[in-house]
Parts: sequence; C-alpha cells; structure tokens
Amino acid sequence: MYQWILPSLCEILAQNQSSVAECSPTIAERQWRVSLAATEHLLLNSLAAVSGDTTQGLVLAAPAPLFSQPKLAQSLQTVTFTAKPFNPLALMPFQMPDAITPQDCEVAPCESVLPLLPADPLAAEQFCLVFTDKFTLVLVLATHKNGKKTFSFSFEPEVVHQAWRSLGARVTLTNPEFFTQLDALIQQYSPVAPDYRIVVQFSQLLLAGLTEPEEDTATRREVRGSACGELNFGGHGETEISLPASSHLPLSVSAETSSRPDVELLQAFAHEVRTPLTTIRTMTRLLLKRRDLAPSVINRLEIIDHECTEQIDRMELLFKAAELETSAPVKSSKTQLTPMSLDQVLQQSIPRWEQAAQRRNLTLNVVLPQQLPTVVSNPSMLDRVLTGLMENFTRSLPAGSHIQVQVIPAGDQLKLQLSPQLLSKDTNKSATPATPPIRKALGQLLMFQPETGTISLNMAATKHLFQAIGGKLIVRQRPHYGEILTIFLPLEVSSNQEKLGVKS
Repeated sequence: MYQWILPSLCEILAQNQSSVAECSPTIAERQWRVSLAATEHLLLNSLAAVSGDTTQGLVLAAPAPLFSQPKLAQSLQTVTFTAKPFNPLALMPFQMPDAITPQDCEVAPCESVLPLLPADPLAAEQFCLVFTDKFTLVLVLATHKNGKKTFSFSFEPEVVHQAWRSLGARVTLTNPEFFTQLDALIQQYSPVAPDYRIVVQFSQLLLAGLTEPEEDTATRREVRGSACGELNFGGHGETEISLPASSHLPLSVSAETSSRPDVELLQAFAHEVRTPLTTIRTMTRLLLKRRDLAPSVINRLEIIDHECTEQIDRMELLFKAAELETSAPVKSSKTQLTPMSLDQVLQQSIPRWEQAAQRRNLTLNVVLPQQLPTVVSNPSMLDRVLTGLMENFTRSLPAGSHIQVQVIPAGDQLKLQLSPQLLSKDTNKSATPATPPIRKALGQLLMFQPETGTISLNMAATKHLFQAIGGKLIVRQRPHYGEILTIFLPLEVSSNQEKLGVKS
C-alpha cells in the first residue's frame, strides 16, 4: 500500500528486494555519501574518453544537484526535484518556465528545476537517477516518520525504469510539456544491464568508503542484498564479494558511531550548509540563462554564483576532513587515486589564487616548469584542497606581503612550495618581520583567527587531506617571514624520467 497516490522511490526499491533495513540517520547518511562518491568516480571514468560539450548522460536528483565536478557539469544534463518553499517553479506548476526551454536543453547540458507537490512523500527522500550509455543506476536515501533512515540502490534496468515512471508521473502533474522532452531524452539512454566490472568497481569503492579503522575490533559491518548479490565485511579485514552484473542492494550497517561529537557536528553542519547553497547556485544559473536581464543584474548574479561556488568548495573540504576522521582511514581513500594533469588543475586554480591575493592587498608570483609532468592524485579533490590551502595561507599574511609559488621536480615527486616575503616600501631596508597570526583551536579539526574572524581547517586536518589525495604537506617556520608550506605529489611512473626546465 503506497503512502500517496504515486509510489515513492524507496517503496519501488523495497518491492523489488527481500527487505530494506532501517538504521540510524548517521549510518544511512554515510552510506548515501559513500555511494555518491562511488557514482561520481564511475561517471568520471566512463566519460573520460569523450571530449567536447556533447551531452553524455542525464541525472535526476533531489533535493539539490549532487555532482559539482566541471567535467560532469559539462557532460551531464541535470534535472533537480525540490519541494523548497522558495522554488519559483512551485508558483506556476502547469506552465513551462522561461528558464527551462526546449532550446536550452537541446543545445547544451543544462540544469533544470522541477517542483514536488507539498503532500508528496518523495519530498522526504534524497535520490539520484543516472542514465548513461554504459549503465543506469538509482540511489535513494529515505527518512521515515519514526526518525529512521534507509539507503538502497539498484543497477537493475527494470527497477531504474520503474523509478523513472514514478518520477515521470509527477512531472506530468506539475509540468506536462517538459515531461515529453524529458521522456524523449531518457529513451536515448534506455536502461541496460551494466558490465559486471562496473558493478564490481562500484562495490569496491563502497568497501573502501565504509571500512572502519582496524583498531575497532568490535565493529562488524555488513552490506546485504537480496538473492541478486551480497557483500560481507569480515571482522579481520576479509572481504567477500558476490555480485551479478545487475543488482540492487539495501545497505545495513551495525557499526558503532564515532565518539567524536564535535567532528560529527561539523560533518552535519557542512552538509546542511552545502545543500541550500547548491540550490541557490542552481537558481542563479537558471536566471543567468535569461536574455532580458540588465548588465547590472547579470553582474550581481555572477557574484552570487561565484560566492556560492567558493563556499560550497569550503564546505566540501570541511565535510571531507570530518569524513576522514570518522570513517575510512587515509589509506582507504587512496583507492581513488589516478594519473592526472597538474597543468589543467593549475590553469583553473591560479586565477582564483590571484583573486584571493588581490582581495587582501598581496602580490603573487607563480614559477612553473616548462612542462608539467603527470602526477598521481584524486582529480576531484586536488583543486579544492590546494585552493583551500591558498585561501588560509593568504589570510595569515599582513597586507603588502608577497607570495611565491614554485613548482619544481624532486626525484619521483613534484614539489609545490608556498613561501611568503614581506615587501618594504623602502627598497634599501629589509621588511619588518612577520608577526605570526593568533590562532585558537576549535575542536579537533578547526582553528579560529580572531583578527580576521576566519574559521578554517587546522594544519593537522589539512595534512590528512593531502595524505588522502596521495600527497604530503610539510610546514616549517622561517624566523622573519612566517610559514613555508611544501606539498609533495607523486609522479606517474612514466613521468619519473622526464627532465623539466623552468619558466616564470
């Protein structure tokens, strides 16, 4: 018996499997986060061979867009379902909004927002439907009236299709014209059983993300499914995997939650802040698609978009740092390391570093090799970690300082060094020695700088982040100039023998 006139996605998955176990919100939310990270990893791998702005897939999500990677944003069309009271589409549910037109969606990947009716129990679910040529997938995190939460997912083509039919019926109620376009787009990605290697890779990523530190010998976690497959986590680090090419698995975790309330509070805070910011950014980008906006309005919307993106990235770093403390050890995170182009990351990062320096009346000089080698790291995190480090670094320096960023080879690693230097107005005199900023600890992960009101990750948490992406951060004090930060990133094996020149 359905709760409403249409089944929720949780009900659909429950009908297609033996049982769905309820668990504490903390455990279910963790399963949801790990599954999203695994899905993002699969998408990045499956889209890696295609270049350009061609739409390569579709993502239906709620209550906010789930993937912020530039490559995915360019390659995937996203449709977001939301019951937020400020959703402008809710005011005109039976009209095609100007921000979502057939032309916009046919020309390039776009973000669309569709309303959910207030009485719809789907408003209590977070979900993600993925349609690509290589696989289709549905993920659901449901909140029940008793406060319990359940997480389930499925690669089964029929289950994914049933989930779409349930969503499609809702689109027909609120936006019948858009349903025709959306249904035609989904037909291009007809549900197909994925290659078994995709399901195995997804399962391995779940194993890595859900594995607790081995010192907790009392912890035993199980990920159970129906007859379609089963994953067991042994108490001594042994793992058994038995999965067919298509399966749907509810996750049931019996682990004790971490006894670090401040870290868990930070994790929850980062999640709660990131979600509305993502919604605001999506609304802003929809407005920017309009052609009747005044230049001053466009400028203000672009500022909003920039600020939202900057804060979303900060929340992502806080969330990841808390996740490293409460769940998977650093070594488990390294399973997602891949060879990547550092040149591409720096091209995106350096303009942001320059803007951060200019806002604080600092100067920045970046010295790069003639040819940047390929490093081994986590593409989805390296840019954010570097930008977060630079943001905190610039805030610790007084106005008038000069920052030099130097990238040089160091054996089988690449060294990226941030060093400050105070500039004196009188070139014949040395600059005044830097006064170290006052920093106060806030719990295990954060520090507070009273002079600027800045809250940021402490150095220990930042070092853990670099370890998680395959690197190493070393901090040393120079008497008259302050901290020197040195990051080491491992080179890809084929890049170890390259001889690099230097340019500035």
